[in-house]
Amino acid sequence: MAMPGSLRRQPANRGLVAHCTHHHIVVFLLTFFSYSLLHASRKTFSNVKVSISSQWTPSCQNSTAPELRPHELWNSSHLFPNADAATLFLGTLDTIFLFSYAVGLFVSGIVGDRLNLRWVLSFGMCSSALVVFSFGTLTEWLHFYNKWFYCCLWVVNGLLQSTGWPCVVAVMGNWFGKAGRGFVFGLWSACASVGNILGAFLASCVLKYGYEYAFLVTASVQFAGGVIVFFGLLTSPKEVGLPELGADEDEVSVEEDANRPLMGSDDVDDDDRNYSIQATDNDNQPKAIGFFQACCLPGVVLYSLAYACLKLVNYSFFFWLPFYLSSNYGWKEAEADQLSIWYDVGGIIGGTIQGLISDVLQKRAPVLAVSLLFAVGSLFGYSQSEYLFCTKAVFMSLSGFFIGGPSNMISSAISADLGHQDVVKGSSEALATVTGIVDGTGSIGAAVGQYLVSLIQENLGWMWVFYFFILMTSSSVLFISPLIVREIRLLLHERRLRMLAE
Repeated sequence: MAMPGSLRRQPANRGLVAHCTHHHIVVFLLTFFSYSLLHASRKTFSNVKVSISSQWTPSCQNSTAPELRPHELWNSSHLFPNADAATLFLGTLDTIFLFSYAVGLFVSGIVGDRLNLRWVLSFGMCSSALVVFSFGTLTEWLHFYNKWFYCCLWVVNGLLQSTGWPCVVAVMGNWFGKAGRGFVFGLWSACASVGNILGAFLASCVLKYGYEYAFLVTASVQFAGGVIVFFGLLTSPKEVGLPELGADEDEVSVEEDANRPLMGSDDVDDDDRNYSIQATDNDNQPKAIGFFQACCLPGVVLYSLAYACLKLVNYSFFFWLPFYLSSNYGWKEAEADQLSIWYDVGGIIGGTIQGLISDVLQKRAPVLAVSLLFAVGSLFGYSQSEYLFCTKAVFMSLSGFFIGGPSNMISSAISADLGHQDVVKGSSEALATVTGIVDGTGSIGAAVGQYLVSLIQENLGWMWVFYFFILMTSSSVLFISPLIVREIRLLLHERRLRMLAE
């Protein structure tokens, strides 16, 4: 008995290995480290908050005031009457950054689909590096302290950094097709976690000389990375004469199911498959789709809402974890930074393994659901764990595995799936826009979450913050529940057909 086409599965990595060239490796590494550098600059700000708070408050309010600094110079630089006011302003800067970053993502995705992705990415990296240098280094060297100036710089920084993620995901989507995408993007999406680790390492190395040197180092490395991207990145295979993914997949009908986007439904009629948002086949260069057209693509809204809840939790760990460990347990800033790395390690492993499993199943939503259910248990366990470093490290790694992993999948592999659906015929001109919508919605949720976390912590305590995280994680599962039900039904249907074929 002939097996149906939908069941003729190919090994997930076979097509990937067969078509991988040195150009693919270069693109993987350049996009990986370009976004790692962007995240490193964000992590630097998070890791030096205690030092900045000390600098912005008078010496009578700080036990950490340098003894050798002249009293007049110290008190002339303070912005706030006490450390609590400085901490509140630092949290406000986080919220300002995330809101401007979210707005920028919606715009950057549209711009990336209409301009050269290499130009947009390089411009964002270099200009953001200059803003970070001005914020943390130049103002300190000039002894210029102004709250409104800091706010304006951080708004601009959020807008500029928003060019990164839509561009790198679009470039990766151009080079790596459906075969093995979950594993490749799961491994590649570790760039954010690697950036966090890199930022923490660079900051800890030079923090003893002053927080301004932490900003100087990360800004310099990021600017150099932007220059390398401008001269070395290839945005699509056609730039070096290689076939595009869409054309290559059409030629190999045997591998149709392995390369067909996971977001496509098996229930769609043939007539519906012929529909395309893009221009007619007579056009050699497909046109970029509009913002509202991208929002109407199947799964975009549901995954965007789920990612808003999940990124709220993920970024709350990113911004508040060192502060939580220092304030709640009295740990030193360096110890808290070291322990926070384990969350990123768990996210790297989780994104890679869960991406590989989703490739084998050729379904993403069920893998996300299982991981997020385990995340609820890990969050509760972490909130109840003891003071011991090793115990905290274990639960922190588990939280990163089950929260950071799904977050990486949605923002990378699933975003690429959404931008390569049948209705857009795999056009790269939908990728950056869809990625911007998903990540932009997630960033709005993360921005609102930072305010809610501080509000809940101040009025109810840290335990209720973790209950809030559990609620948001459960909401992520609720938003994608229609997709989970549909894909589980497809898995059961394929299993029945496979049993009948045997």
